[in-house]
Amino acid sequence: VQLVESGGGLVQPGGSLRLSCAASGFTLSRDGMSWYRQAPGKEREFVASISSDGIYTSYTNSVKGRFTISRDNARNTVYLQMNSLKSEDTAVYSCYAPGRRAWGQGTQVTVSS
Repeated sequence: VQLVESGGGLVQPGGSLRLSCAASGFTLSRDGMSWYRQAPGKEREFVASISSDGIYTSYTNSVKGRFTISRDNARNTVYLQMNSLKSEDTAVYSCYAPGRRAWGQGTQVTVSS
């Protein structure tokens, strides 16, 4: 079981990024998936989740209306579209498969002018 994130980087406030989480070693379509983030000096926090069929999603309040979680089961990939980024969104973002207790290595997102 392996999860590999990509798509992080440096972006100005108000900008957008799309993160990807590619799964291998298991069939992603059977699993609900989540994104978490950890800012420097802070605890890891929940960002968003999506059901195995993509019908149900959930977001932490601070990202509602700005972030969108989605999935492409045919590509075994989960996405996090992040719009209207703020400096407080700066963190390492990791995907998580709770049913497998599997974490990706994380990708750095830095929002700064």
